[in-house]
Amino acid sequence: MPSTLKKSLLIVFFYCSSWAGFAQRAAYWQQSVQYRLAVSLNDTTKSLDGTLTLEYTNQSPDTLTSIWFHLWPNAYKNDRTAFSDQLLENGRTDFYFSPDAQKGYINQLHFTVNEIKAVTINQAQYPDIIELLLPTPLLPGKTATINTPFHVQLPYNFSRGGYINQSFQITQWYPKPAVYDAKGWHAMPYLDQGEFYSEFGDYEVTINVPKDYIVAATGIKENESVANGIKTIRYTQKMAHDFAWFADKNFVVITDSVELGQKQVALQVYHYPSKKDEWKNSIRYLKNALTTKSQWLGTYPYATATVVERPDKNGGGMEYPTITLISNPHNEKELDLLIYHEIGHNWFYGILGSNERKYPWMDEGMNTYYDNRYEEANYPTQNKQTNFINKRLPAAPMASMLEGVIRSQKDQAIDNESASFSALNYGLIAYYKTGQWMRLLERTLGLPQFDSAMQRYYQAWQFKHPYPQDFKNVMQSAGLQNADSLFALLNKKGSIQPTITRSWKTVGIFSAHETHRYHYLGIAPAIGYNLYDRWMAGVVLHNYTFPADRFQFVLSPMYATGSKQLNGVANVSFRMYPGHNGQTFVPAISYMHFTGGQFTDSTGRKNQLPFTKISPSLTYRFGNKNPKSTLSTFVRWKTSIIQETKVQFSRDTVLQTNLIQYPKKQRVLHQLQLSIEDFRALYPYSAVFQADKGKNFARIQFTGNYFFNYPSKGGLSLRVFAGKFFYTGTKNYLTAYQTDPYHLNLSGAKGYEDFAYNNYFVGRNEYEGFANQQIMIRDGGFKVRTDLLSQKIGKTDNWLAAVNLTSTIPAAFNPLAVLPIKLPLRLFFDIGTYAEAWKKNANTGKFLYDGGIQLSLFKNIVNIYCPLVYSKVYKDYFSSTITEKRFIKNISFSIDLQNIRVQKIFPGIPFN
Repeated sequence: MPSTLKKSLLIVFFYCSSWAGFAQRAAYWQQSVQYRLAVSLNDTTKSLDGTLTLEYTNQSPDTLTSIWFHLWPNAYKNDRTAFSDQLLENGRTDFYFSPDAQKGYINQLHFTVNEIKAVTINQAQYPDIIELLLPTPLLPGKTATINTPFHVQLPYNFSRGGYINQSFQITQWYPKPAVYDAKGWHAMPYLDQGEFYSEFGDYEVTINVPKDYIVAATGIKENESVANGIKTIRYTQKMAHDFAWFADKNFVVITDSVELGQKQVALQVYHYPSKKDEWKNSIRYLKNALTTKSQWLGTYPYATATVVERPDKNGGGMEYPTITLISNPHNEKELDLLIYHEIGHNWFYGILGSNERKYPWMDEGMNTYYDNRYEEANYPTQNKQTNFINKRLPAAPMASMLEGVIRSQKDQAIDNESASFSALNYGLIAYYKTGQWMRLLERTLGLPQFDSAMQRYYQAWQFKHPYPQDFKNVMQSAGLQNADSLFALLNKKGSIQPTITRSWKTVGIFSAHETHRYHYLGIAPAIGYNLYDRWMAGVVLHNYTFPADRFQFVLSPMYATGSKQLNGVANVSFRMYPGHNGQTFVPAISYMHFTGGQFTDSTGRKNQLPFTKISPSLTYRFGNKNPKSTLSTFVRWKTSIIQETKVQFSRDTVLQTNLIQYPKKQRVLHQLQLSIEDFRALYPYSAVFQADKGKNFARIQFTGNYFFNYPSKGGLSLRVFAGKFFYTGTKNYLTAYQTDPYHLNLSGAKGYEDFAYNNYFVGRNEYEGFANQQIMIRDGGFKVRTDLLSQKIGKTDNWLAAVNLTSTIPAAFNPLAVLPIKLPLRLFFDIGTYAEAWKKNANTGKFLYDGGIQLSLFKNIVNIYCPLVYSKVYKDYFSSTITEKRFIKNISFSIDLQNIRVQKIFPGIPFN
């Protein structure tokens, strides 16, 4: 044979072989598993002892040398697991600080494969994943028999399984092989946000429990017996990819059946006696879920369907093959919809076994579409609210939340893995937005053709592992013409809803009811108070709503009954989004006019001293590439033009009389601020760098805050401050006097020292009485005051540094814990120093301190401080100056209205 011909034939042979191999690999296959499990519950130690026999058949074209296993009880082993890390990331610290007695694990594993001892390799990063090395390779088409005993210490139910008192939720409890499919192994750690991907197979499970426990489980109960105080129950289930069971002594059991197609499905509901009224229609809801889903998608294939109540206050549910868990529905409608959603997972997850961890939309989103369809058919008047509050709340809360996230550009594409979503976006995108996308498919195809396509998808892929491309192929075969463009939406951020031109609508107080249709102009009463203006009344005109518009304004004129003048505040801003990750640029201008003090002359006349502040500003808020980040960083430039009425004394040398004048003086203050804040659940912190510049001076400062969480709630707040004051011209008596309000101070700032008018003061320029005891936590943050001195202790026009500590008090040591109303009592301690304390012959020690008790009210908006210990220099001041009611007069308080932050109340919310 000529060499050239030989080479040509070899090339043709290689080409054909390659395509033959590709075709062979492209043919669908999936592994087969057969489980025999025996398990015993010890309700005293809250543990399980069991044995596993697994028949693992390799139906892949590949030879396997190992099998990856999930040991998901080890997710609860310590606070260094992927599960623990994710809970912290999503704002939960309960598991992280839980005692060892509430944690869980699986051990006593001794694997054999075909009766030969097998070695396992632990994964350093994930203790809930191991690799089982096969003694001999497992060839295509061959079966390996895998055996192991196991012991499970059940955790408290922090997630989906464990125990709550003497009730047991036994889920993800046995060694389970990871899925091996055409894309390889899918070994994954257990997560709270992000569900499962498991092999289909047959189960035979024997459960032993103390005889007085009632058990609900996946599958068909084959038999039950009692001997020596132990109840033994045997269950079987074919073509399932998980097995869950629940045990409680107090279940009330309701049974019934429903006819689906040519067969009867046995129905069971397990609930608690105290919820008899709430659960009275639960069987009907279960029937509705099975019949409608069977009609819309395809017949339910299993012989049983069970709903179980979980005994805790957390709302929601969790699905397993043929059985679902429901927690704390607030009313019958919510119970109906919860049952419908969780039973629906028998189709999307239980029968159509997609990879939920990687493609949550194929499970949660598709299921949500049918939830919406069921709710619209059975609760058509749900959004017709009549009372005052509900008429102002969003008619479609999820739609409003999603629109808000999209407007702020903090949304994510639908086709993300579960763990990649922020906690908020997981519900809004993987569930709700996918439901919108499915509705878009329905509208594109038409409802009859859409239902036909979904039924075709169900028939083609039941008991298999479909991928997104498989779903797309079915839709195309059903006649979807623009499949590429529609499926491309899965990978894009932004809204997929049609844009509606909105009109303006006036509403009393506030509304977010139909923000997709209206720009709301809110009109609400306004009220205010200070010692000079006295009570103020007026109106608030605003367009603040939810989700927020780019252009926002608020105008609040108020008439003051004391000063007899028109006061008020106003703010106008416009949000621009220059990036794609939530970057925000906000030009704004604000206005404020109130009375800042009063002077009573020799005739007894009270002369008002008003002030006006106009502040244009530019704020740039940085975006986060990681949508799950709780970091908030911004830089802001603000110029404040402040006009104040002053009291000026002079002498008329001609008439030889004293004159009092009230000139209006203007000053300009420039401020540059860089703020970094992390609202994370564990050890949140903030850092603010600020520079202020005014006439004849500049000051720079750093303020850092760090919170150390305590295991039993509460924690220790650490505040660090360092500042430096500069004269930009010549320092003399006059410039020192003029810049006095800007000087650094160990004690919290008084009203006249609030040079930027950033804080609310009851009596801004009071020097005696209750209002004089108000301070602003700024600079050194000390709670002691030396107001009666011409030069206050710790005040400097040089440099200053301080540390402030505030600690919660455990209830066991809190004397106010016995009260019916919770009053959060705390301890504070401050230590600091300043330039003058380091001079030779200084009249104070180098370091000053104070400490005492703090009462924090209204989410720390109002704080009352009682100093109990302090440096000698303060003690000497109090002894010589305050001779009466010393304890009462030494109390100080702060009102921090400016610190009300939505993100502090709701850390996950993406709006600033």
